[in-house]
Amino acid sequence: MTKSQDLQAEIWNKSVVAAGQSNTTAASMRLLPALNAMIDITTVRTAAAEDHPPQVIFAMLVLIALASSLMAGYEMSGASRRSWLHTVGYAVILSIAVYVILDLEYPRLGLIRVDAADHFLADVRNRLKETVLLSALQY
Repeated sequence: MTKSQDLQAEIWNKSVVAAGQSNTTAASMRLLPALNAMIDITTVRTAAAEDHPPQVIFAMLVLIALASSLMAGYEMSGASRRSWLHTVGYAVILSIAVYVILDLEYPRLGLIRVDAADHFLADVRNRLKETVLLSALQY
């Protein structure tokens, strides 16, 4: 994260200097807003990655799982014979539901991954490098 912020600051500072040295304002008017938008997007992504529900939400999820298990167990206690299919099925479905909820909250850690979407950021970075390099060669 620190390296990313340092790179953003370096890109911004070099772009401002290059825009000031440029004889055309059209290049500056296109480059600086695009860089500003890029930095804003990374800030939004960082905030979204670090913003999690309060711990009370996770506590309520556990409480609901325990309460529903208690009610299901109480209802099944009246039967003369326990249905293992229903018992195991309920446990599996409840476990999967809780796991998916937690996995969606931390998409870089579990089975549900968003790493595949990172190639868009890498493509933008590469295009930005090419653009800055081409504009530096032109001036």
